[in-house]
Amino acid sequence: MSLRNILIHPDPRLKKACDAVRHVDTGLQKLANDMLETMHEAPGIGLAAPQVGVLSRLIVMDCTAKDQEPEPMALFNPEVVWVSDDMNTYSEGCLSIPDQYEDVTRPAEVQVQYLDINGKERDEHFDGLWATCVQHEIDHLDGVLFIDYLSKIKRSMITNKMKKLKKELARA
Repeated sequence: MSLRNILIHPDPRLKKACDAVRHVDTGLQKLANDMLETMHEAPGIGLAAPQVGVLSRLIVMDCTAKDQEPEPMALFNPEVVWVSDDMNTYSEGCLSIPDQYEDVTRPAEVQVQYLDINGKERDEHFDGLWATCVQHEIDHLDGVLFIDYLSKIKRSMITNKMKKLKKELARA
């Protein structure tokens, strides 16, 4: 496994819709494992393929608490097939928008169909932080960032901070 570079907003690749995965092969399995390692190292609870510059419909996540046994997941072609009427608001962040957190309201529970790391079809119910995370990561596959749910002013302020951060990182 190897760490991947995480793209920082604004980057045009973060705003593109991703292509469906035709079948899960060893190359995609390696990508998923690299992404899980990158996500844990960052540290974060979710990461989408476009965040590492790959425009494929793949997300990884692990929302377990630090004192719990890890439950890493790789979801290929994830699709929300049901959402609850109940909503939850979480202070969301993003590895592509470091150190910026804002409240986003999403359905409290979702049902997601996807292919697992072995290419098997799965149907899973998520709630709580897992539901928020899977929706946030699936948004990435459609070129949507959590800041797209914010007011134009807040989004602009965060984007300007990220432009400044990218300039600082380029100088380092």
